[in-house]
Amino acid sequence: MKSRATAVTMTATVSAAALVLAGCTGSDEPTDGGGGDGGGGGGPITFWLQEDLPDRVAATQEIVDAFVEESGVEVEVVSVAEDQFAQLITSAAAAGDLPDVIGGISLPQVRTLSANELVDTEAVGAVMESLDPATFSEQAIELTSDGDTHLAVPSESWTQMLFYRTDLFEAAGLEEPSSYDAILEAAQTLDSPEVAGFVGATAPGDAFTEQTFEHIALGNGCELVDEGGEVQLDSDACVAAFEFYGDLVTNYSVPGAQDVDTTRATYFAGDAAMFIWSSFALDELAGLREDAKPSCPECVDDPGFLAANTGVVTAIEGPDSSAPAQFGEITSWTITQGAATESAQAFIEYMMNDGYEPWIAIAPEGKVPVRTGTPEEPSVFSDAWSTLPAGVDTKAPLSDFYAPEVLETVAAGPEDLARWGIAQGQGDLLGALQGELPVAQAVSQVAQGDDPATAAQDAAEAVRSIADSIQ
Repeated sequence: MKSRATAVTMTATVSAAALVLAGCTGSDEPTDGGGGDGGGGGGPITFWLQEDLPDRVAATQEIVDAFVEESGVEVEVVSVAEDQFAQLITSAAAAGDLPDVIGGISLPQVRTLSANELVDTEAVGAVMESLDPATFSEQAIELTSDGDTHLAVPSESWTQMLFYRTDLFEAAGLEEPSSYDAILEAAQTLDSPEVAGFVGATAPGDAFTEQTFEHIALGNGCELVDEGGEVQLDSDACVAAFEFYGDLVTNYSVPGAQDVDTTRATYFAGDAAMFIWSSFALDELAGLREDAKPSCPECVDDPGFLAANTGVVTAIEGPDSSAPAQFGEITSWTITQGAATESAQAFIEYMMNDGYEPWIAIAPEGKVPVRTGTPEEPSVFSDAWSTLPAGVDTKAPLSDFYAPEVLETVAAGPEDLARWGIAQGQGDLLGALQGELPVAQAVSQVAQGDDPATAAQDAAEAVRSIADSIQ
């Protein structure tokens, strides 16, 4: 997984891949690439790891080395930085030299690779059958499939969550902030000159702002498009979501445009009762990262104070919704057309069995397993997750800092995970939006006091224009 700063903005990079890759193949014929034997059999494979942090690449190499020793299959690991992936995959596809396996790819990226017929869906499907789909989160399978066709093997997720001060909530007699009404009531009750009721992203041109609002919007049944692909951002449900979020950030937050760093800093300083961030905040809240440690007054004597007094809400429900939902990302494995399929399949099966626990252990705070276990031990991976050492400068299990119910909520998050556009077959549009970030701009408008209906209309028109441009 990526570093915290990039984790919450990874969709922006993925979208660049989507825009470029959409035109990378010059014909309808599949490539003959692959780092193996030209397709269909065993032999050496090339594995692209979408990660370039040295410690994580080194940890991955250790897992790969164990597979090589066990299987005898040679694996070349190629570390690919997020900002280089688009260019490299485009060049590889054009040259007919695709990697055999790609790991760490996001949901929009899976859809883009599939749209360009670069995925060997038969090979991917065989891996899923071998692993048993019943051992995976149903939602993860749905988001990585096209109907009954598996496009990727879902591995792990990070999710957007609402973090809240349980001590302040208990003192005020407030219920868990899992609905629009409960969040607004808490923000109104707890807002004071000393502590903001809520802090959330509002910066224009920032993918984190779009991710934060998508989290809020999904909870109210606000969708980017409908089943027919028609843009829905100006629907009643979406206007209500803009109005709700605008109320929070204009009346109960801190002044100025807020981004991924300022929202975290405000909550960590004890200056906000609630904030929205990704699961990557879990180890930081526990004081396990030196450059992002809690700084609240109580944290001076007790670095774990905020972790002990923070609850999390994954899925949020609005008044127009039929069910709670949340924003998140699932990273997956896939096999490309022309790959050495037998070796590629064996490699992914290893990474999702013997190699799975050490893989999620690389960054457990942002690698929540979506394969909970094996047919024989249905919860072995989810049980192990909460015990794995997390952190950067200091390592310790998250269970040392958080109550069991908090970690159970985080582990269950992928079940409610949703994303705009993907279920409606518009994954490419989701990626294309990241070039202009029209939703982030609309959120910024509302945060500055503009009419929510006008902001929603502006965003909808911008999305329609982008959709027309990629037809």
